[in-house]
Amino acid sequence: MWSTSAWVLLCALSTFLGFVISRRRPAPPRHLAGLPDEATFATLHIAALAAPSLRAGLTRDSARKAIRHLRTLLGVNAIAVTDADGVLAWDGAAGCHRDHAPEHARTVFSSGRPYVVAGEAIACRTPGCVIRGAAVVPLTVDGRVVGALAAYDAEVSAGLVRTVTEVARWVSGQLELAELDSSRRRAMEAETRALRAQISPHFVYNSLTTIASFVRTDPERARELLMDFADFTRHALRRGGDFTTLADELRCVDRYLLLERARFGERLRFTVRVAPEVLPVPVPFLCLQPLVENAIKHGIAATGGSGEVRVVVRDAGPEAHISVEDDGLGMDPGRARRLLDDDPGQGRDESGIGLANVDVRLRQIYGEDYGLVVETALGAGTKIRLRVPKLPTR
Repeated sequence: MWSTSAWVLLCALSTFLGFVISRRRPAPPRHLAGLPDEATFATLHIAALAAPSLRAGLTRDSARKAIRHLRTLLGVNAIAVTDADGVLAWDGAAGCHRDHAPEHARTVFSSGRPYVVAGEAIACRTPGCVIRGAAVVPLTVDGRVVGALAAYDAEVSAGLVRTVTEVARWVSGQLELAELDSSRRRAMEAETRALRAQISPHFVYNSLTTIASFVRTDPERARELLMDFADFTRHALRRGGDFTTLADELRCVDRYLLLERARFGERLRFTVRVAPEVLPVPVPFLCLQPLVENAIKHGIAATGGSGEVRVVVRDAGPEAHISVEDDGLGMDPGRARRLLDDDPGQGRDESGIGLANVDVRLRQIYGEDYGLVVETALGAGTKIRLRVPKLPTR
């Protein structure tokens, strides 16, 4: 479904296209020449060329890359894009007008409304100067004026002012989307930091206590376990993006299992089977360790006896299929649903990150069809399945 932002952007684009096409028709690319609606196609094509740069936000680099396309859309003699600090980019006729652009932009910043400059206010003594006026329109993000779009031409008509206004509205829409992208990235980074903070304190305490128990009786074993603990925490607390490779995630799981094996002894058995072809596949950070932690807590620790945890990763063509299974007590399917329905924002399962957090992240990244699948019943153990596309994430 279309988002509200997408509909607003589409409507704004449609409106300014009408003004642009009715005022000046940009020359269509050669491959569009002769088509009945060639001016419409040309305008859309030029807008599409400018959009990627603007989606990076309002910077000197993005303005420089987009400004020539914006000038082509407006069909004016010169154009300037400014922010609060001054001119970010200028394209078109040379002369003294560029020096006046910051002053024109300040007027827009203070009023928040379009500003028309004409007559002596923009007089230039440069020989052959073809600029006699300007239309300066604010660029806004979330209601804040963040910059200005100034179009300079031989005359300033009502049609030019309307056209510049609509182009500025479209540019503002692109900047809004850039801000949304940035906010989304910040939110995901905050979530990753929160995940690092949610490593079970009980696990840390139990691991260090177990290591300490070997210091006198088996110093070499204590050293090995301490290195395993260091490898696990280095992965869990590392700085980086939201993704890691499946190989790194499985290495984290392996260290976690070795530490838990030292704690439970022969009561815990585990096997890990992995198709080598899927090891480079990118996966969300800490998407497997919580599932293994859940299997040990609910499948083995709760029984007071012994049990086995099996991790299987298969190559399934365009996807990697992963399962984490235990042969413990299992649980009522209703309880499994409640574990998945827990609000990740309210914390976690008392012993770790929790299944709900992993489930929500998978659905957010890959789509609703990629959540966790839990197969369980009382006395029948628990199996958790997930799928990860091999292609880059959307």
